[in-house]
Amino acid sequence: MISINLVAIPAVLLASPVIAAAAPNATSAPVTPAKIATADQTAAAAGGATAQPPGTPLTEAERAQAIQEIQDLRARMTALESRLGVASTGVQQTPALPKRPKDHNLELYGFVQLDAIQDFKRVDPDWEASLRPSKIPTIGGEFGSDGQSIFSVRQTRLGAKASGILADKPYEAKFEFDLFGTGDDAGKTHMRIRHMYASWGPFLAGQTNTLFMDGDIAPNSIEYWGPPGMAWLRNPQIRWTFYDRNGFTAAVALEHPADDIDPGRLRLFDENVANNIQPDEKVPDLTAAVRYGGDWGHVRLAGLLRRVGYETRGTAGNEPQGHQTGWGLDLTSAIKFKPVTLKLGAVYGRGLATYMNDGGMDLAPAVNVIRENGIITVIPRAEAVKLFGLSAFADIQWAKNWSSTIGYSFDKVDNTNFQDPGAFHSGHYALANLLWTPAEPVMTGLELQWGKRTDNDGNQGSDFRIQYSFKWSFSSKNIWDWDWFE
Repeated sequence: MISINLVAIPAVLLASPVIAAAAPNATSAPVTPAKIATADQTAAAAGGATAQPPGTPLTEAERAQAIQEIQDLRARMTALESRLGVASTGVQQTPALPKRPKDHNLELYGFVQLDAIQDFKRVDPDWEASLRPSKIPTIGGEFGSDGQSIFSVRQTRLGAKASGILADKPYEAKFEFDLFGTGDDAGKTHMRIRHMYASWGPFLAGQTNTLFMDGDIAPNSIEYWGPPGMAWLRNPQIRWTFYDRNGFTAAVALEHPADDIDPGRLRLFDENVANNIQPDEKVPDLTAAVRYGGDWGHVRLAGLLRRVGYETRGTAGNEPQGHQTGWGLDLTSAIKFKPVTLKLGAVYGRGLATYMNDGGMDLAPAVNVIRENGIITVIPRAEAVKLFGLSAFADIQWAKNWSSTIGYSFDKVDNTNFQDPGAFHSGHYALANLLWTPAEPVMTGLELQWGKRTDNDGNQGSDFRIQYSFKWSFSSKNIWDWDWFE
């Protein structure tokens, strides 16, 4: 590699008779080749007796001298070009190579949350870290004495998300879990998968919010489970968003079927059947939704169509077996008028309890009673249970760091005539809170919560509690930013 010393260039060029003659104030006497200095010799003369090793930083004085010499060189070159009648081409520079667009991102995110709850009554111990009306006892002392103190970190969440552009279409892949055990792990601080999906362009596959629900009407609450009158389910699915422009979106999905069957009082006919009846899920559920939104908020209508099947284990032909048609409509809206955002929702249908946030059943037994010639004949049948849910909340932003939410929700099922007296009939839920966000990742506040359950026979139970929560969010995008409090 040839190294060119810019400081030496003026000395070398001035040694040329042609350049010297073209330079202003230059003499016309030729300079002999013997008087031409080498670049290293000139650099040594310009920088001192001792040549500086490569890479040694210049002092301010040396830098100023080098700049001045470069400017003098340019002036002499311009004069030479003018004398020779050659057009100036300027200094050629190699443009920097364009940077590759940043098309791919990976984010690690989540939060740590502590909930400190004072329950003035008592709920099912497996669900004491949340308020679910369906878990409120309607018999005094069923779960022990009233008044419990609960500390929980089950809302703590961790997730990873990849996003970017692939073949000119946006993609996203997400894996997220919290620690709120359900099912066989109910009551435990245990990993629970919330989201596990990938989307590319208009297509999505994996587990995420069902297309039937509207997550944007969830209130800004610190209670984990949420209002019972909302459609709320994270479900494995395949989704296609076939229209997305001018504020309108429309999508359809095939989703995993899961039927909740109440055997009711079938044991009065056959205890073996009552103990062995189970869901029969032969085809996926079909969901669809259309939404229109803007700066003012949004309105959304979703639909559900499903086969709610049942069969009996260990019997000839798995009889009795059969199915009913389940369906549902979910109309929701969020309307913004500062500092308030109204979040409203109404859902109705048959055999859709699986898609609701709390309470109800998809299928239950009913009987037809026939009286003929003094003989009473009772004929059992399966019925997709009717359900209605309502949710109305207001999120209020008092100031940059202060907010509140207040609202009410309920769901009610139309029980069949052959369900148990203690079957769930309705759930009511209300809350009010005051939350403080002193910095971007930190939230803390107090919330008052009330719930009530009514059974099929009219028995009721209620619960009242106060919850304090502290939450610290984090993201790999800003984990080293420490100016949150400024």
